[in-house]
Amino acid sequence: MAQGTPGPARKVDLELILMVDASGSIDDNEYELQRQGYARAFRNPRVVSAIGNGPLGRIAVAYVEWTGPFLQVPITGWTELSDPLSIEQFVQKLETVPRQLFSGGTAVGHAILYGAKALSENRFEGTRRVIDISGDGPNNRGISAAFGRDQATAQGITINALPILSDFRSLDVYYLDNVIGGPGAFSIPARGFKDFNAAILTKLIREIAGVSDPSPVEAAGRP
Repeated sequence: MAQGTPGPARKVDLELILMVDASGSIDDNEYELQRQGYARAFRNPRVVSAIGNGPLGRIAVAYVEWTGPFLQVPITGWTELSDPLSIEQFVQKLETVPRQLFSGGTAVGHAILYGAKALSENRFEGTRRVIDISGDGPNNRGISAAFGRDQATAQGITINALPILSDFRSLDVYYLDNVIGGPGAFSIPARGFKDFNAAILTKLIREIAGVSDPSPVEAAGRP
């Protein structure tokens, strides 16, 4: 193989990009709840087991925070998770990389398109490709969420969601109508930031295990 030529894509059970809201409506306490919620979930033995029980026993994950149309910041690049050590190294980045976004609106549609582009450009080949959007408000900047969804799902990508029902109590309905889509898509609402940990854990286990459900909605905290 010629020097500098990329090698073949690494096969994994799942390519998962976590697109996490860091807009101005997320205060510092809520922001820490989000980061710590993901850190605790990935350390949970049930998540570790779900990763190891896949046909290949490995997944690829990236964690990106977003606000406005052109404000998306990777907190971790694409990382292969296959054992407690690789998971711990990933989690430590979530716990140590500082917040970089504080304002810019809530551009859900652009966040989805960013996720789709990142999935197409990484060096992994997953049996499933998933964009996961979490946030506490509807789209208010740039292209519509539904446009971004339709562009991503046309590529065979699934979009799942974790709407946080704080300021917008019907955000779960908005996400169902405008955000989620693709094979097996689902939304798990968190009834405010106090329920975020349970919602994240439930969501990650379902995504990693590839569990499908006839209903696109689940209550937070129920796998």
